[in-house]
Amino acid sequence: MVYGKFILLILFSPVMAVAQPAAEVKIIKAEKENRIDIYIGAGLFTSFLYPDSLEKPVLFPIYDAGNTLVTRGFPMNPRPGEPTDHPHHVGLWFTYENVNGLDFWNNSYAIPAEKKSSYGWIKTDRILEISSGPTGVLRYHANWVNQRGQSLMEETTRFEFSGSDQIRIIDRITELKADTVILFGDAKDGLLGLRMAHELQIPSFQDQQFTDNKGIITHVKSDSVASGNYLSSEGKMGDSVWSTRADWCMAFGKIGKDSVSITIFDHPGNPDYPTFWHARGYGLFAANPLGEKIFTNGKSSLNLKIKKGETIRFRYRILIQNGNTVPDRLYLNQVAKEFNLKYGN
Repeated sequence: MVYGKFILLILFSPVMAVAQPAAEVKIIKAEKENRIDIYIGAGLFTSFLYPDSLEKPVLFPIYDAGNTLVTRGFPMNPRPGEPTDHPHHVGLWFTYENVNGLDFWNNSYAIPAEKKSSYGWIKTDRILEISSGPTGVLRYHANWVNQRGQSLMEETTRFEFSGSDQIRIIDRITELKADTVILFGDAKDGLLGLRMAHELQIPSFQDQQFTDNKGIITHVKSDSVASGNYLSSEGKMGDSVWSTRADWCMAFGKIGKDSVSITIFDHPGNPDYPTFWHARGYGLFAANPLGEKIFTNGKSSLNLKIKKGETIRFRYRILIQNGNTVPDRLYLNQVAKEFNLKYGN
């Protein structure tokens, strides 16, 4: 059915009624490159990229089980007709806008050299584990550093990759250890981010502009071609998802003949659960539990602090599905319950 210009897909549980056999996951380190490829079944699922030319490590590109790209190509591999705003939106990433005043989120090649001192880098220095099987595991260590290379935090992240005929799953468990006293000042841009393929954007009929905390304005052009939408566990849809709390949020739409959905799950053990959703119609899909002052219009704030030597943990699941339909809320609540139990408190 159609509501205004939004295409609303009929929601019901198309998968897991019959258990699907797990596909084999193979994780392969590229020779002499800072790239690790993750294959599920016969096809490439995604690659972990951590070259010095990137300001943060990312998973890029990301495909669904039907070998369809679900991430935007720009700026690394631009495709005709897709938007070219926000060059720091690359694949799937984990950064934040305000760590002791440094902006790790908005850093990219587009920042002039004379302004780089206001930004931070996440430098991957060690791959700790790679294993293949029904579930593939990739674990790495990185440092969140300033322009002088001084470390504010140490990051240890474990990815678990799995999938079947119509499903791809990424579980991300990230621990941040403070090398100094850390203040995550409440900010809009964080924390787990995904820039989706053009087709999954929400249709828009006027140009928009967005301003970051340094007053830099980014213009986003109107787009009536895309067919995407959002649905949260609280029943919010479309642009109304932005700044609301929910256990999970799903982006869905049509890519070619397939219905494609991407659902991000928060975890009860994460700080300030349930997360706020920094989900924009132009294709940015992010979970940000640390921006409370922004998302509540100043009614409350978090300003999360970590003492030197202390560690905090964040756990997220990304579920990607393709087929004739997209999943309903009952099914996604069941996935959330399983995810919550798997990783405890």
